Amino acid sequence: MKNIRITCLALFGGLSLLWLLADNLLGAPYEFFALRRALVNYTGILAVGAMSVGIFLAIRPGFLESFLGGLDKGYRLHKWLGISALALSVAHWLWIKVPKWMVGWGWLERPARKAAGGEDVGVLVGFLRSQRGLAEQVGEWAFYAAVVLILLALFKRFPYRYFFKTHRLLAVVYLTLVFHSVVLMNTAYWASPLGAAMAALLLAGTLAAGVSLLRRVGDSRRAFGHIEALELHRDNRVLGVDVRLQDRWPGHQAGQFAFVTFDPAEGPHPFTISSAWQGDGRLRFHIKGIGDYTETLPQTLKVGDPLTVEGPYGRFDFAGGKTRQIWVAGGIGITPFIARLQALVRQPDSRSIDLFYSTAAPDQTFIARLQQLAGQAGVRLHVLVSGRDERLSGERLRERVPEWHAADVWFCGPAGFGRALRESLTGSGLATADFHQELFEMR
Repeated sequence: MKNIRITCLALFGGLSLLWLLADNLLGAPYEFFALRRALVNYTGILAVGAMSVGIFLAIRPGFLESFLGGLDKGYRLHKWLGISALALSVAHWLWIKVPKWMVGWGWLERPARKAAGGEDVGVLVGFLRSQRGLAEQVGEWAFYAAVVLILLALFKRFPYRYFFKTHRLLAVVYLTLVFHSVVLMNTAYWASPLGAAMAALLLAGTLAAGVSLLRRVGDSRRAFGHIEALELHRDNRVLGVDVRLQDRWPGHQAGQFAFVTFDPAEGPHPFTISSAWQGDGRLRFHIKGIGDYTETLPQTLKVGDPLTVEGPYGRFDFAGGKTRQIWVAGGIGITPFIARLQALVRQPDSRSIDLFYSTAAPDQTFIARLQQLAGQAGVRLHVLVSGRDERLSGERLRERVPEWHAADVWFCGPAGFGRALRESLTGSGLATADFHQELFEMR
């Protein structure tokens, strides 16, 4: 999370500083319409800057995943940049519209237009100025479209299969706003460091939009395969999907996830890989029926069905220098730990590990296999069933593992559960960096 804050501070703080250096607002006497013109430029620069970085993150660049600490952190940053772009775009629109309304109401007097002179502005600047009317019109409609599309993306009940399609339209909206920004940004800015920064952001965003529209996101990390076996655990509504890949897979670490496409019309969904890599082209996923789409998979998937797997992604890798680890899984959050248990069976390490598995829907076959695997891996398993056992809290965890303060804690499960556990443990002295949690929300 620290690197997310650093990125936001660098983007908004950096653009603000460059804008102050490029604009003479502070050195000029106050005049409302001069202030309005400057703030229209400023809010527009911040809004399109946030959109540029956000759309670049959407193509899942590997080097940023490393910097941010995992693709899940990248998508959290993508989400907050989208919210920031929405708020800044509204502010930009209001600075344009409200003064015009106030003039119409008689509250403000419109400044006299400067007479057109014989200024030699060059061919390029002259062309850009000739496009201002068109840029204003398409920019306004692109703003309305962006508001609708971003709000739809933030509305969790909007079905994923529609979100997947509508969200791609933001690339078209973004390209329209690039034209709007290039034409309408203060011409003097382009000769300053701000101009260079904006050119770099707009170019990166334009390339990313092209990748998205051509449907080439994750192309180099995509492998084709088919379903080899299916196993439904009815009590906890978890479907085990065994996959055999036909293409080369680079291998993965326990705890990583992949985007799996069973149906091209539905699009890719992220699922944690619940098997350790053995170099044989086989992967396993445990998928819980918790949504409109995943609930239908036991009825729609068949052995032999083709699929696409893109990845691996994530930094939930169980690395760390501590000799003791505490794993906490909530519901289907058990999947990365299953993969790590398999890896430990094949290659044990010297860590002392406790695994807490909290479930509201215990499946005896599933739990029996988990107990067997934990025993083979030398991991102490604690199964907690909702309604039967006391809810796992920071206090109870500290009672069960007296040496908790010397451990790394790895959590995967519901966000609220993880937040409460983290606050309790860090409030009792656990270093924030020793609590690892994947932010498994892609929207």
